[in-house]
Amino acid sequence: MGLFSFIKNAGKKIFGADKPKDNEVSTTDNQLKEKKENERVSRNLEETIRDLNLKADNLHINIEHDMATITGTALDQATREKIVLVVGNSEGIAQVDDRMDVENKEPEAVFHTVERGDTLSKISKKHYGDPNQYPLIFEANKPMLDDPDKIYPGQVLRIPPMDSKR
Repeated sequence: MGLFSFIKNAGKKIFGADKPKDNEVSTTDNQLKEKKENERVSRNLEETIRDLNLKADNLHINIEHDMATITGTALDQATREKIVLVVGNSEGIAQVDDRMDVENKEPEAVFHTVERGDTLSKISKKHYGDPNQYPLIFEANKPMLDDPDKIYPGQVLRIPPMDSKR
């Protein structure tokens, strides 16, 4: 799919409070601490994706600074997009480089960044011309969303094609 941009500080917190700060320790120590923290966060994200039952073979997430690169093979396009969103909607991630393959090809969804005042109905009206189609957007973003009223500015949602069921 390519390279996606996210709002670095808008997502779910995944980095620990002990993430090294500039000038806190020597450059070498700082780089080692950042590398270890990035590896821990990568493992946590991979585990979260498995816990959400998003199927991908040989899934690997590599984080460098605020960019995550995802490789592996997703079951289908919807799963691929959800994996990108789980990673990108995490605090500290500004870009996701999606290098995944897809086992079962499907049409791609578009992504929508939630703005202040947005609701799923408002987003549905913008993308589908009908505010009553918001359940399609809600379903397309499960299991990351568990309540249609709980979206936040900066969050990125997938908007599936109108004829899609996921």
